[in-house]
Amino acid sequence: MQSVNKEVDKVTPNNTREDQPGGEVLPPAAYRPTPLTYKGPHGHDHTYVDKVMLSGNKNDTHLIKLRIRSTRRPELGDKFSSRHGQKGVVGRVVAQEDMPFSDHGICPDIIMNPHGFPSRMTVGKMIELAGKAGVLDGQIRFGTAFGGDSVDSCSKVLVRHSFHYLGKDFMTSGLSGEPLSAYIFCGPIYYQKLKHMVIDKMHARARGPRQVLTRQPTEGRSREGGLRLGEMERDCLIGYGASMLLNERLMTSSDGFRVHVCSKCGLIARPQWCQPCRSRDHLQQLEIPYACKLLFQELQSMNIVPRLRLEAK
Repeated sequence: MQSVNKEVDKVTPNNTREDQPGGEVLPPAAYRPTPLTYKGPHGHDHTYVDKVMLSGNKNDTHLIKLRIRSTRRPELGDKFSSRHGQKGVVGRVVAQEDMPFSDHGICPDIIMNPHGFPSRMTVGKMIELAGKAGVLDGQIRFGTAFGGDSVDSCSKVLVRHSFHYLGKDFMTSGLSGEPLSAYIFCGPIYYQKLKHMVIDKMHARARGPRQVLTRQPTEGRSREGGLRLGEMERDCLIGYGASMLLNERLMTSSDGFRVHVCSKCGLIARPQWCQPCRSRDHLQQLEIPYACKLLFQELQSMNIVPRLRLEAK
């Protein structure tokens, strides 16, 4: 499949409001073509139709569903999760020769940040990692919360096979060849790849469509929207004192709007005329966000008149 191919040939009637006489067949000109095309990630053409489902009902309404399949390698930003809700994204992909290895020559596939344990308290994940004992003696272990093997019994199996009692390993850095400063808790665990992949979500824009009412950039990847700078990001910039960056991000690159303001009455005027003052002698140009101008006008519609006080620089 490619992004330009028509996958389902579909037509839609031009007039859907008026009821047609019973049993009358519409002429071909009464339909317009509305084909469905595959919109996949840019530059990713290894996508195949895996299954096709055709369905219908007594009203002669047809349903066509396509299940598509693609093979993707994990990359930076893809989301993974264990069976205990410990989800996260790939922060770095490292070659195997640069990964740390144990004194048994075992190199880990995934390195997880342990700061996810104190707050989430996913003890079941630690017990699953302690299942290394079941791998060593080849027996089926019980990992449920309702009895079975205890952590102490698993630890004794580890000691019998010359491993650390707590399941920790002595690791050596693959970059420097020096031993790491702490023992690393490791073991076998099941990880699943989630459907949230960066190739489906990556988005950027320079210029693009704007909303009609507020003249701000649209929202969302499907509408070619802008990248939102939220309140918390704004607070960080305020803490740094980056006032020019704030002005550029929140007004110039968003909805900057040049207005004429009367310095006498403080109201927004026409380009060459202030209607309340009946004069053009006190007009000043000012650049404000369009949302601010819209707020002033909506307040005026509620009989609340905000006025701008202009001071000379």
